[in-house]
Amino acid sequence: MKKGTDALTNVASAFGTPVYVYEQSVIENQCQKLLKYFPSVAFHYAMKANSNPEILKGIRKQGIGVEAVSLGELSLAKSVGFKKKDTSFTCASLTEEELCAAAQTGVRVHLDSLTQLETWGRRALGREVSLRLNQGIGAGHHAHVITGGPHSKFGITLKDIPEAKRIAEKYGLSITGIQQHIGSNVLSADIFIKAMQTLLKTAEAFPELTHIDFGGGLGVPYAPGEKQLPLQRVGKEFVAMSKAFAKKHGREVSFAMEPGRFIVAESGSLLVSVVDVKETSAHLFAGVNSGFNQLIRHAMYGSYHPIENLSRTRGTKTAISIAGNVCESGDLFAVGRPMIRPEIGDFLAIRNAGAYGFSMASNFNMHALPHEVMILGSGRVKDISFSPSNYAL
Repeated sequence: MKKGTDALTNVASAFGTPVYVYEQSVIENQCQKLLKYFPSVAFHYAMKANSNPEILKGIRKQGIGVEAVSLGELSLAKSVGFKKKDTSFTCASLTEEELCAAAQTGVRVHLDSLTQLETWGRRALGREVSLRLNQGIGAGHHAHVITGGPHSKFGITLKDIPEAKRIAEKYGLSITGIQQHIGSNVLSADIFIKAMQTLLKTAEAFPELTHIDFGGGLGVPYAPGEKQLPLQRVGKEFVAMSKAFAKKHGREVSFAMEPGRFIVAESGSLLVSVVDVKETSAHLFAGVNSGFNQLIRHAMYGSYHPIENLSRTRGTKTAISIAGNVCESGDLFAVGRPMIRPEIGDFLAIRNAGAYGFSMASNFNMHALPHEVMILGSGRVKDISFSPSNYAL
């Protein structure tokens, strides 16, 4: 359960703002839901959602693996204890040197293109290969996060499977794995179920298959009116489909998924302070000491984040636009949001900021990165501030 106003106010007072706060219990509960409803799946947390080492360590302790998309992420994953058998790697537009380096780590690599497959064979990087497929199914909360379909840069299309098989035969490779990823923050069970059914149908074309990865995209609600993904229903359908597939084909196949956002999004809040209040003919602005350089989702995707005034809980609500401190007109966290009028010095909590918040932050305008802290299960608050540049390769 998320912490209330008092706990977050204490953090803001103790550490100052801006500060990212993560709640350990929320992360653990999300991990346990996945393991409960998908008992036969190997989960690989997509660490691009949040790569803080303490969060990674906690997820590993829950029995969940990791998915990386860069050599820097592979290095960080190894440093916090993820074994190669629990790590997968997927990325588009790799250099030949990057692909070779990823292969040499011994983790499962999902090849994203015919070019990567050709390189894998020519450089003799391993006899077995796994292919990332674009099956024409895409979904997500914004066009920029849809990772399947004709407009997506990711994966090998179904029409190119014959050519992929030809390349594999040329180099004596066995296609033992396939993977897909349809998009991010999908809340429709029907879309997931359709994508699973389609991938299992495609799997019939690969007689040497031993591993099927359904990718990620498991969503969480952000805006009012959005409903939780019916995880129990998706899990029940998946168990039935996987059993039917194994029975039909007479062989055991391992299954995997990559839930990034689902595990961490709801655990995080970005705490900021109101530093200015101004009014125009169109807006009542509350200016805060953070900006899209620290949480870019609203500026980049138009994403909704609940915003709570921790300092005042009573009063008449009015339409408020929350403005950041970056020198860009698009630097807003909310526009015309009904809330109690903030005053200078108030603490605001921008909720559901645990995914694609700090991990996408920058020093734009030469602002320092915010601190990161974690509220442990015991209630103790731990400073877990992290410098990603130490691992960038």
